[in-house]
Amino acid sequence: MKKIEAIIKPFKLDDVREALSEIGIAGMTVAEVKGFGRQKGHTELYRGAEYMVDFLPKVKLEIVVSDDQVEQCIDTILETAQTGKIGDGKIFVTNVERVIRIRTGEENEDAV
Repeated sequence: MKKIEAIIKPFKLDDVREALSEIGIAGMTVAEVKGFGRQKGHTELYRGAEYMVDFLPKVKLEIVVSDDQVEQCIDTILETAQTGKIGDGKIFVTNVERVIRIRTGEENEDAV
């Protein structure tokens, strides 16, 4: 099993969620996060004063899938979240050693 973490632009969340649902991804965790990469933030005006916004709002998706679903899941996120502009985000894939469903005690693929 693999854990896919995707950092995307907030306005792309609904499109990505729908596309993942269409390929059979049943569950995910979503968190609003802030960060920066090459964008390095931007300048905003507030009450006549200019200030630097270092961290930009993003959305982080966490999805645990079986090994045979990984590439399809990544391809779907890439196709759906990509705008072609700086700040589109990143996808991280890591190994998952064990998953346990708390309610039933089911483990691994049965628990996902």
